[in-house]
Amino acid sequence: MTAQGAVLVGCGAGFSGDRLDAPLPVVRSLVRSRRPAAIMFETLGERTLALAQLARLEDPGRGYEPLLERMLEPILALCLEHRVAILGNFGAANPPAAAKAIRALAQRLGCRAPRIAVVTGDDLVAGAMLAHLEQEDGSPCASERVLSANAYLGAQPLIDALAADADVVVTGRVADPALALAAFAHHHGWSLAQRERVAAGTLAGHLLECGAQVSGGYYADPGFKDVPDPHRIGFPIVEMRSDGSFVIGKADDTGGLVDRHTVAEQILYEIHDPSRYLTPDVVLDVTQVEIAEAGPNRVAVGGAIGHARPERLKVTVGHEAGWIGEAEISYAGPNAVARGQLAIDVVRRRLGDDVRMRADLIGVASVFNDDAGRFLDACAAEGGHEARDQDVRERQARELRDVRVRIAVAGESKELVARAGEEVLALYTCGPAGGGGVRSSVRRRIATSSAYIARERVAPSVEIVG
Repeated sequence: MTAQGAVLVGCGAGFSGDRLDAPLPVVRSLVRSRRPAAIMFETLGERTLALAQLARLEDPGRGYEPLLERMLEPILALCLEHRVAILGNFGAANPPAAAKAIRALAQRLGCRAPRIAVVTGDDLVAGAMLAHLEQEDGSPCASERVLSANAYLGAQPLIDALAADADVVVTGRVADPALALAAFAHHHGWSLAQRERVAAGTLAGHLLECGAQVSGGYYADPGFKDVPDPHRIGFPIVEMRSDGSFVIGKADDTGGLVDRHTVAEQILYEIHDPSRYLTPDVVLDVTQVEIAEAGPNRVAVGGAIGHARPERLKVTVGHEAGWIGEAEISYAGPNAVARGQLAIDVVRRRLGDDVRMRADLIGVASVFNDDAGRFLDACAAEGGHEARDQDVRERQARELRDVRVRIAVAGESKELVARAGEEVLALYTCGPAGGGGVRSSVRRRIATSSAYIARERVAPSVEIVG
């Protein structure tokens, strides 16, 4: 379908677990605009998809976004009534099951039966394509203990789905910006050979894909970068014109902030080389992008450059990696840091060398720590019970009176890694003094890696159901 006017695409989720009340203000804003519109849901990360594959292996009826029904329930009837297309990679490892769940939800809500398009072809394990995976240098990839392998599909099958008049497009692994690019290309009749248009649509999708990050969520830093009413932050909406110029704003009557600063931050988010951001549809160059305020919470964006798309598609591979056991315990009051460090030393000695262990002291060293504990050791040498500087010890005692020990153990045996929880629990009475609030868990460990596959070996397909 070709149209001269703008099309609006909003974002309903930026990851699995995003706010469930965020999509409704977006859809209401789209409906009030009285323009062609769509809403995208980006719910997949590399680890999220690997966990979904594991869930599907355990139960063939699972493996899609676990919050799917709760995510769509507030908006499905409104979208169907006003022809707001829904595009989402919430199919994860099992798009057909997700479609079935959406059909059941529509029936429960009393909606008309939605026309649902299911996009598949990204699952390379199902397609027996593991032998064709390559490393970055073109050498073959090892395929031992592979649980999943999903290629990043581009926008074309989603465009085909919209052309088939789909109300809902359910996908597995697609490139995040493709969810928006498909709606832009379908509405304006763009060909994916039009690199500048595809670059503009990809940039807009990149701004939308992380939800409220671009509307102040990830930007907020009190006293430095203040954002109004973050408790009701609005999710973003892009108004795309046929020439590839666009304006980004947010849902009406919501908190948050969209300005040159929030947009500039999100443009650079996850982009290693601003001149060569690789996607399945285009290699995006943002070095000449211009952004300008177009009104309150409205920013005009233009100048994206597109280069020829890559010859290979990226693939996320999930591998079996044994088990992980985690346990935590808190220490508070005077000398809490030293007691926490003693607890870590006790558990490390008790576990010995049989398992791989990581220890963090949350409040002192966790984000900056590593598996070897070097940052924590440095903190101990500077300000722990071994510190020689009386001022350092006094400052630490004054500022850090509440810390939490986290022990993580990895290994091939579930029983072996469960010892982490057992040893931390025993600290209640075996010391050091004052420990409390023990929590522990044991779960499968999945490792992910990236690979590549020749584009021509991947064959996406679209099935219309309902």
